[in-house]
Amino acid sequence: MCLAYRVDYGASAPSPKYDCHYIPPVSCQATRARGLPFCKGIYVSASANIGVVGLAVMGSNLARNLASRDGNTVAIFNRSVDKTHQLAANHPEAGFVVSESVADFAASLTTPRTAIIMVQAGSATDTVISQLAEVFEPGDIIVDGGNAHYADTIRRESELAAKGLNFVGAGISGGEEGALNGPSIMPGGSAEAWTTLGPILESIAAVAEGEPCVTHIGTDGAGHFVKMVHNGIEYADMQLIAEAYDLLRHGTGLTPADIAGIFREWNAGELESYLIEITAEVLGHVDQHTGLPLVDVIADQAGSKGTGVWTVQSALDLGVPVTGIAEAVFARGISSQTVQRHAAIGLPGPTNSAAVDDVVEYVENIRLALFASKIVAYSQGFDAIAQGAIEHSWTIDRGAVAKIWRAGCIIRARFLNHISDAYAEEPTLPLLLASPIFSDALTRADKAWRTVIQDAVARGIPTPAFSSSLAYYDQIRRERLPAALIQGQRDFFGAHTYQRVDRQGVFHTNWSGNRSEEKISD
Repeated sequence: MCLAYRVDYGASAPSPKYDCHYIPPVSCQATRARGLPFCKGIYVSASANIGVVGLAVMGSNLARNLASRDGNTVAIFNRSVDKTHQLAANHPEAGFVVSESVADFAASLTTPRTAIIMVQAGSATDTVISQLAEVFEPGDIIVDGGNAHYADTIRRESELAAKGLNFVGAGISGGEEGALNGPSIMPGGSAEAWTTLGPILESIAAVAEGEPCVTHIGTDGAGHFVKMVHNGIEYADMQLIAEAYDLLRHGTGLTPADIAGIFREWNAGELESYLIEITAEVLGHVDQHTGLPLVDVIADQAGSKGTGVWTVQSALDLGVPVTGIAEAVFARGISSQTVQRHAAIGLPGPTNSAAVDDVVEYVENIRLALFASKIVAYSQGFDAIAQGAIEHSWTIDRGAVAKIWRAGCIIRARFLNHISDAYAEEPTLPLLLASPIFSDALTRADKAWRTVIQDAVARGIPTPAFSSSLAYYDQIRRERLPAALIQGQRDFFGAHTYQRVDRQGVFHTNWSGNRSEEKISD
C-alpha cells in the first residue's frame, strides 16, 4: 500500500520540478481505478510556492501562466480530481504539483502557503475559503481571483484575519487570453500579504512600457472595488462604441465592412484601444452560414454578469454620478426587454433615413464625440474610486490604477497614459475632466459632440450614453444649476431645509404660515 505518489505522464515528459507529498491510501486507490500511471509512493517535503484552486478555463490558464515563469512551482487542485490530472497530463511542461484533496494541496505548499481561488463567485467561493482555512495556518494567504463583490471581500478578510490568515481580493482582467499570457491584476489585502504575493503576481502580469500591470491597490476590498469600477467603465466604453457604430450605419448607409475599416483607422489614433480593435474584427467578420455580416445575424440582446450593475449601485450609495455607466447598464436591459420592444414597434418617431451630405465630416464628428464621451466615462469611474477610498479608508493611487490598465485588461487604451500623467501632476485632482490635456480634448470635440447628438435626435437614433455624457459635462461645468429649485420644493413639502448663497447656516421657510424664514442651525 503506497503512502504517496508522483504522477508521471509518459516517458516524453520532463522531470518534474517538484517532489511527492503525502497522499492517503484511498487517493492512490482512486488513481489506480482511473487507470492513471503513477510511481511508487515516497514521502517528501512541500515544494510549490503558489497554488491554484478551481481549474475551469480561467483557473487553468492562470495556473499555466504561473508555471511558465521562472521561480514558480505551481500546485493545482479542483473539486473534480479528473480535471486536475487532465490539466497536468495536457501540460507536462508545467510541472504541476497535483493534489487530490484540500489537505494534500496545503501539504504541497511552502510557507507562507499562498493559494489563488478561481471558482464561481458567491457560495462556491465561501465553501473553498472555509476548506482552505481549516488546513492553512496563521500567516498563510488565500487569494480570491474571481469577480467577487467588494463587500463580500471586506467580510471575508475580516473573518480570516480573526484566524490569523491573510485574505486578498484580487481583480483579474483580460479574460482567458489575459489569464494565460498576462492580465492586469488589482490585488487588495494587507501589506504583509503583498510582500509574499507581489513578486508572484508581478511575474505573471501584463507589461506596459516595461512596468508590470499590477500594484497593491489597498486594504481588504479595495482590489475588488477597483476591478468592479473597471468593469463599469468597460460597460460604458462598449455602449459608446455600439452607439458610434449605429450612427455610422444608419446615418451614412455604410456597410459593416466599411465601418470596420473606419474603426481600424480610429485605432491608429487617439482612440487606440483593445475594444476599438476587436470592434473592427467583429464588424468585418462574415457569417459562414448565411454570407451576411455576423453583426446582422447576432440577436440584439446584450448579456450581463452583474458587475456593471454593482458599479451603479455602489456609486448611488456613494453619491457619485456615473451616468455613462448607468445608461450602458440600462441599454443592455432595454435590449433584453423583447416583449416591450415588440409592443413598441410602430410608435411614432422620425422617419429620416437619408444619408448625410458630408460623410467624411460626419465620421470625424462621431470620432470626436466618441472620444469626448469616453473621457467622461473614465472621469466618472475615477471619481467613484476616489469616493470609495474615502468611504472605506483606503489609500488608492489613481495614477497607479491607470498605469496597470494600460495592458492586459479589456479597457486598455492609449489615453490611459494621459490619465496617469494627469494624476502624477496633481495626485488630488478633483476632476479628471479639468486636467488640461482632457479639457483641451473636450474643447476640440465640443461642437462635433453636440452636432452628432442633434442629428441622432432628428433621425430617431438612440444615443443614451453619448447624450448622458454630454449632459453630465454641461452640468459639471455650469456655475449654477436648477437644483436650487428642487431644494426649495423639498423644503416646501417636507421641511427638508436649505442653505443660502449669501449667509451661513441652514434655513426653512414657513410655507404653510406667513412664509417667514427661520434659521434652523449654524
